Amino acid sequence: MRSGLFLLALAYVLSQFFRAFLAVLAGPLESDLGLTPEDLAFASGLWFLSFAAMQLPVGWALDTIGPRRTAAALLLVGGGGGAALFAIATNAVHIDMAMVLIGIGCSPVLMASYYIFAREFPPLQFATLAALMVGVGTVGNLIASYPMAMSAELIGWRASMGGLAALSAVVAIGVALTVRDPAKPESDLRGSVFDLLKMPVLWLILPLTFVHYAPAGAIRGLWIGPYLRDVFDASQSQIGMATLLMGLAMIAGVVMYGPLDRLVGSRKWVNFTGNALTAAVVLTLWAMPQPGMWTAVALMCAVGLFGASFPVMIAHGRSFVPPHLTGRGVTLLNLFGIGGVGLMQFVSGRLHAGAQGGDVAAPYAAIFGFFGLALVAGLAVYLFSRDNIA
Repeated sequence: MRSGLFLLALAYVLSQFFRAFLAVLAGPLESDLGLTPEDLAFASGLWFLSFAAMQLPVGWALDTIGPRRTAAALLLVGGGGGAALFAIATNAVHIDMAMVLIGIGCSPVLMASYYIFAREFPPLQFATLAALMVGVGTVGNLIASYPMAMSAELIGWRASMGGLAALSAVVAIGVALTVRDPAKPESDLRGSVFDLLKMPVLWLILPLTFVHYAPAGAIRGLWIGPYLRDVFDASQSQIGMATLLMGLAMIAGVVMYGPLDRLVGSRKWVNFTGNALTAAVVLTLWAMPQPGMWTAVALMCAVGLFGASFPVMIAHGRSFVPPHLTGRGVTLLNLFGIGGVGLMQFVSGRLHAGAQGGDVAAPYAAIFGFFGLALVAGLAVYLFSRDNIA
């Protein structure tokens, strides 16, 4: 199982890469294919939405056919095929299609790991193991920063994506050969995602789950590049360095969050405090969208640090899910977490386009304000949720 989890971790590195690499390719894609920031926001949103849309069928597949075949097949066809299509793209439609395929290919990877953790390890270890997997996977976030910028300059973005297509296929085959499916629970109980949606306790958790990852995911995944270029006239290498720093902050955040629920004795208040700090930082960027380039980078790193609560958010919701619905439970929570980024990324693209024509920082202030207010709304509902450390 160790080799299988290693391959799943490597697959999740690819997943983290694919959600973040557009930030450093904004310039090359604009010059080569004529893509605008709004085009890239739409493509990024499609990745998150296709990823989210797959969560319900992935949940069924995890509970029915197991994580090995589910993760291997989708990563091979979607991840490898989508990256190959991206490499030969000639217009925005091709990029959109590629991002949809890649989103489908990445959709089962993390949840396959979480499914194994939930089945094979004690419940109290779930949040720590989940955070460890996310922390390892966030290396992909780093690769999608300065290294990807350098690769695009040295061998071109097409060759870089071709290499990633081949790597995705190799990892998918490795998953098929090494992952071992956990034993299914001995129970006659049956159920569906609708049984989960009938649980009032989850409805107080889902709104914050929907918005909590959007600021870090959308800013690191796309907006940090156009923002630094348009507002501060940053170079490609400066953008690569800034995305690298934000990626490191996100890794530090995952490491920080991992053991906190056990140390504090609460998942609810760990999530509430972290996301309140994220909201405060994003609203600071909204109020001061031109604080100086490296001050802005520091603030975005703070968004990455405090906005890395994803594993603990999933652990909080999963703690209320019955064992026979583990796969559907974690994927439902992931649907809200990732789907929220996709929908909010679409809105952010509209906000960026609608705020053009005035101050160069105005479109980005609108985006930061939107993310901040969404977090405040999610926190207001989450305040009434029930804690559960079991």
